[in-house]
Amino acid sequence: MMEEKLQEVTYTEDNIRTLDWREHIRRRPGMYIGKLGDGSHSDDGIYVLLKEVMDNSIDEYMMGFGKTIDVIVQDEKITVRDQGRGIPLGKVVDVVSKMNTGGKYDSKAFKKSVGLNGVGIKAVNALSTYFRISSFRDGEMKIVEFECGNIIKEYPVEKTDEPNGTLTEFIPDNSIFKDYQYQAEYIEPLLKNYVFLNSGLNIVFNEKRFYSRNGLVDLLNEYMTTDPLYPIIHLKGDDIEMVLTHTNQYGEEYYSFVNGQHTTQGGTHLSAFREAVSRTIKEYFAKNFDYADIRSGMVGAISIKVEEPVFESQTKTKLGSKDMGPDGVSVNKFIGDFLKKELDNYLHINHEASDIMLQKIQESEKERKAIAGVTKLARERAKKANLHNRKLRDCRIHLNDAKGNEQEDSSIFITEGDSASGSITKSRDVTKQAVFSLRGKPLNTFGLTKKVVYENEEFNLLQAALNIEDGIEGLRYNKVIIATDADVDGMHIRLLMISFFLQFFPDLIKKGHVYILQTPLFRVRNKKKTSYCYSEEERQKAVKKLGPNPEITRFKGLGEISPDEFKHFIGPDMRLEAVTLRKTDQVKELLEFYMGKNTMERQNFIINNLVVEEDFA
Repeated sequence: MMEEKLQEVTYTEDNIRTLDWREHIRRRPGMYIGKLGDGSHSDDGIYVLLKEVMDNSIDEYMMGFGKTIDVIVQDEKITVRDQGRGIPLGKVVDVVSKMNTGGKYDSKAFKKSVGLNGVGIKAVNALSTYFRISSFRDGEMKIVEFECGNIIKEYPVEKTDEPNGTLTEFIPDNSIFKDYQYQAEYIEPLLKNYVFLNSGLNIVFNEKRFYSRNGLVDLLNEYMTTDPLYPIIHLKGDDIEMVLTHTNQYGEEYYSFVNGQHTTQGGTHLSAFREAVSRTIKEYFAKNFDYADIRSGMVGAISIKVEEPVFESQTKTKLGSKDMGPDGVSVNKFIGDFLKKELDNYLHINHEASDIMLQKIQESEKERKAIAGVTKLARERAKKANLHNRKLRDCRIHLNDAKGNEQEDSSIFITEGDSASGSITKSRDVTKQAVFSLRGKPLNTFGLTKKVVYENEEFNLLQAALNIEDGIEGLRYNKVIIATDADVDGMHIRLLMISFFLQFFPDLIKKGHVYILQTPLFRVRNKKKTSYCYSEEERQKAVKKLGPNPEITRFKGLGEISPDEFKHFIGPDMRLEAVTLRKTDQVKELLEFYMGKNTMERQNFIINNLVVEEDFA
């Protein structure tokens, strides 16, 4: 039987195919823009397309051409107009439709550019059902229109009164980005980062202007959710800018950039920054501080400019370069030398800031030593506990595999009770979905020190399962999904878990790793069709669509949903709500109100927002 099957499979010249650039991008879009998505997450592909176009305009600004970039998002259509030099008219078609073609291979024209691979704008072209590029250059213009990478119309060069620059218009392909929708809440941070990194640049988004006078200081003020303990340290030099402060929060929080590109996964420059900051501060105070104590509560950002940077993927989220450029100076030495001189000088001059910094480091050291014994015992307990049987049903792939490759799809469900845990465990994809079972309600950690993370068995084992004891760089799963019942107890457990992360691992939330699993509240069905509804509005629509007297089931808990049904809710169409933090979300005040003592203010809030549900079971 096996021989017959082997004989049926042929491998000849007919099996060998050469895809043209358009077909290759459209068949393997993930190679060029990462994930696809529908616009409901900040890293979905439609935002990468916008970023690829913006990068070209930013490169023009960095080379000294054009101070304003206009961005218009109208329904599905994106328009970006810069005031740069404009693409040389005779090369407009080549630049947007021939792979490995672009001006950025010439380091004289673009010395420290983001887009070096000549791929980004071609990916936008190939993945758009409508793509129009217009170049205005010295009183002349060239316009070309494409559909899915194919030229539809090429206009001859004409005279124009338009100022120099490039106008790019595109509509992403709905067959690739299913039912996508651009959301301003994800576009605005992207555009804000551009102005923070390019002081003096104006970006106008749907008539809303973004501008930064103070660079990375403005960036830190925008993203910090706790007050700095001392004024932000701001240091600038040739090809480098950094900011630094401490806050009363656990963990570390960093933002890193290369040539204007937000390297969300860090890389060699961020590693060098963390090491050099720690070493410089330790040497300044001439005390044998542990680096972990120096960096506890630290918030910072670094931006460097590198000639011919090497990123670990086309989406450029992690820097792999070890050298700054052709002169051979290493990234590590460049950043280390800069901080050794500039940060050391700053601390010697600004004694008030250095005194507050010293006090913060000493407090962190004191707390760490106070729980050192507990920590050691907790680590041993976590090792001895057979996580794979008692608490954790692991998956086969993790955020970082043995080769260091990122596994975006890896996730872990934190769920309550044996029945809910059992349903998810039986329904999950064992390749990429893990399950961690809570035993009853977790402890309210508000106002407690990190000692509780090690003393409490639930939190100690969860921390070990996530591998975040020394920071989220070791995080084993890309998505940490809180999966609880949709009743009062389930909502309370959600709040307790979010409080735990906010209190001790805020960067886990700030980096977009924590989610809430949305499960259906109702099942509406007749003999022919079944609809799962996530809200009362969806239930009403389903009842109307299915006709008179359908069977309506109100799901009270996850354990009531059979494993066969559960597969629909944690599969490719899984509904997740990201847990996010904004500048206006002052963490201390937020936790105090919701998780602190039972104040009259909170009682009144609960009474005023009480919702009484009907029973549809």
